[in-house]
Amino acid sequence: MIEAKASSSKREFIKFYEIALKSANETKYWICLLRDSYPEFKSECIELLQEVEEISKMLGASILTLKGKKRL
Repeated sequence: MIEAKASSSKREFIKFYEIALKSANETKYWICLLRDSYPEFKSECIELLQEVEEISKMLGASILTLKGKKRL
């Protein structure tokens, strides 16, 4: 998000948020892989997945707001 603040245009600012959302989604993948590979970490992974899901929702809502679109 620090990079987004340093952007030179609104379009670039939105792009940084979109990249952050993609990274959050990739993080979900890796946490699920960890959870499925190491059952002893299941409870920690569930907590992390909830946090990443919240972050993803915030990023998604921010992107929609920046693009001037409404959430349905």
